[in-house]
Amino acid sequence: MVGIGIVLMFLLTQATGNRELYERNYGRLFALNMVIAGLLALVIGWVVVRLVSRLRRGKFGSRLLVKLAAIFALVGFVPGLLIYVVSYQFVSRSIESWFDVKVEGALDAGLSLGRSTLDTLANDLANKTRAAANQLAETQDTSAGLALDRMREQLSANDVILWGANGQLLASAGQSRFLLNPERPSPQQIRAVRAQRQLAVVEGLDEPTLAAVSQGRIKALAVVPGPGLGLLAEPRVLQVTQSLSPTLVANAIAVQEAYREYQERALARQGLRRMYIGTLTLSLFLSVFGAIFLAVLLGNQLARPLLLLAAGVREVAAGDLSPKPVLQGKDELGGLTRSFAEMTQQLADARGAVEQSMGQVNAARANLQAILDNLTAGVIVLDEQGRIQSSNPGATRILRVPLAAHEGQPLASVEGVEAFGAAVQSQFDDYMTERLQHGLDHWQQSFELNASLPGLPAPNNALTLVARGAEMPSVVPGQIARLLVFDDISEVVSAQRVQAWGEVARRLAHEIKNPLTPIQLSAERLAHKLGNRLAEPDQAVLRKSVQTIVDQVDAMKRLVNEFRDYARLPAAELKPIDLNALVTDVLNLYARDGETAHGSHVPVRADLDPHCPTILGDAQQLRQVVHNLVQNAQDATEGAARREVVIRTQWSETSRRVRLVVQDTGSGFPEHILKRAFEPYVTTKDKGTGLGLAVVKKIADEHGARIDVKNRLDDGVVAGAQVSLSFAVAA
Repeated sequence: MVGIGIVLMFLLTQATGNRELYERNYGRLFALNMVIAGLLALVIGWVVVRLVSRLRRGKFGSRLLVKLAAIFALVGFVPGLLIYVVSYQFVSRSIESWFDVKVEGALDAGLSLGRSTLDTLANDLANKTRAAANQLAETQDTSAGLALDRMREQLSANDVILWGANGQLLASAGQSRFLLNPERPSPQQIRAVRAQRQLAVVEGLDEPTLAAVSQGRIKALAVVPGPGLGLLAEPRVLQVTQSLSPTLVANAIAVQEAYREYQERALARQGLRRMYIGTLTLSLFLSVFGAIFLAVLLGNQLARPLLLLAAGVREVAAGDLSPKPVLQGKDELGGLTRSFAEMTQQLADARGAVEQSMGQVNAARANLQAILDNLTAGVIVLDEQGRIQSSNPGATRILRVPLAAHEGQPLASVEGVEAFGAAVQSQFDDYMTERLQHGLDHWQQSFELNASLPGLPAPNNALTLVARGAEMPSVVPGQIARLLVFDDISEVVSAQRVQAWGEVARRLAHEIKNPLTPIQLSAERLAHKLGNRLAEPDQAVLRKSVQTIVDQVDAMKRLVNEFRDYARLPAAELKPIDLNALVTDVLNLYARDGETAHGSHVPVRADLDPHCPTILGDAQQLRQVVHNLVQNAQDATEGAARREVVIRTQWSETSRRVRLVVQDTGSGFPEHILKRAFEPYVTTKDKGTGLGLAVVKKIADEHGARIDVKNRLDDGVVAGAQVSLSFAVAA
């Protein structure tokens, strides 16, 4: 073995100084090493057979012999490893010295310089293209050709093309003008330029050929801003193409080709170094092969349990608690592997139970979060000092305050809900004091947000809330969490008012109308019986008094009839109706100058959309709607400087609904009336009952129509009121 090792070292030394000699004799060296490896394997096999035979016979010291053999194998391996490391460093540095590092650095710098130059040219053209695109913002597609010609001359470009949003050619200047199908930007380029607003691409340098010298070019793309502010308008794209200098392209290709050739040689250098190191590794491996293999075989009984335990510990540390292999030996190390496997199984069972519990907790938490996010009611979690810990979207929607941005702040300090927060904190303080005495588990209270002073109408943004509070189970010891749940019942309160007024109207129609006729008849009978028996002055007083009674009874009858009509409004019979024809028919009751049977002289102007389709409605009830709205608009415009009522129909293709709008030029609605405009007996008229808009709202609900009332503003000044209804079209 020593002689063979000397021969191998001599051959390796000779080959290090002569690469051709090494390459020519590499096959022989490799075959010689393989022969030596075979000889070593035979020797090791013979030793292993002897050791196994001794162990089977149970000779004393066999196990100790194995351990000692492993120790000697380790002692033989360390010097071989040291020689290998020194030789590896020698071979590696020797091959590296064959190549000049300065040349590689110069080629790399040249390639970087060429790339920097091309990037600078591309960025400059991209900036110019974006500036030119901004100039085309107000240019129409039909007149873009002349503008592109001027831009091509200003930018010294070969080609300028204006592309549409869908990739269609809008205008061009330069070489593309003579092409039937110019090259379009790729979808990836379109997406990139829309995201970055500009894009520059260098083309023609991918293949280092003579044709690429004349085909090198820079293509710049930029988004042309739209002329308007529409969000749906698709932007146009301006494309500018500029040829590169043939000299610059040729130099860039030359540097790139030289750099590629150098890299190929560098790769060959790596292969040569691997060949040297591979041979050295094989030689050194053969020198210590026997010691290592003998150490593995002889130290198996000692090392195997430890290796199993070490591998098992690493897997457990990484979170792998799968069943671990065990040794069936009777010594302490074998028992240790069995104990470790049992412990791992117990850990796996415990982790499985924990993961199952955590999965259930996460699922419950996700379900709870989904429920909170979709609740129409508001939910806020507060701490003991009233600071916001969390909230759901319903709370933000109801309070109209971005509560998520105020987490960690007291609810009473959030702008807009200070009074509500202070009242809630007071309720919680009282609840915490009284719950132990009275056994309370929650408190409930209604609140008025943005309410006006007593005796004044509610403002437009007034809210009626019903809130419920309770203490949540403590997750962290010492920290108290409070749950606040509330809902907006403003619409419920308004509906209750409407229902109450309906009941009042029904009772008025029943209780008041019956005695009115006897009162009128009795007054007329008194005038008839006593008229001839009294003196002339007394007769005049009697006639005047009777006439007053009759007039007031008629007024009471009209009032009762209005309440009766509101309370007993029949169910709508929905049929296809031409809304324009119905409006025209109703307006025929009004004179051309605006005079009606009611004596109003306010003109009514109709603006009807001829494209309106038929709608589903009750003709009789819709006539009443139009009449009530027009009459209210005329009454509101009486006394105004500019008196005009406009009734308009509109067809919306997007929403598939027909809109009826009635506008006046009066003083508009006061702010406190807007929110309650559709409630009975809410009116701005001195002698009105406030049932006109209430009847309109009730009919709109019967038709499933959306109704809206608002003031029209002109430069921030109220220019009148507007009531609009939106109807569904007939199928």
